Amino acid sequence: MDELSALQSLGLSWPSPAYIFGAVVFGLAGIAAYRYGSKAGRPRTKWLGLALMLYPYLVSGTALLYVVGAALCMAVFLDRG
Repeated sequence: MDELSALQSLGLSWPSPAYIFGAVVFGLAGIAAYRYGSKAGRPRTKWLGLALMLYPYLVSGTALLYVVGAALCMAVFLDRG
């Protein structure tokens, strides 16, 4: 238990379940978009899928995770047609 308090004093903490759920969902959407973009020969969709997979590593807030994820998913949706 001492290690946990030492990590918290450094500013490190566990993410919330909502954050983990969002990261998994947007990561799976990114994998799907990347595969679709690769098979359909659509480089923009492929890069948007890669961004969907990687951006949770850069965002620390749960609300921001969902806002950015929704925006990237909308970009993939609009790019497909």
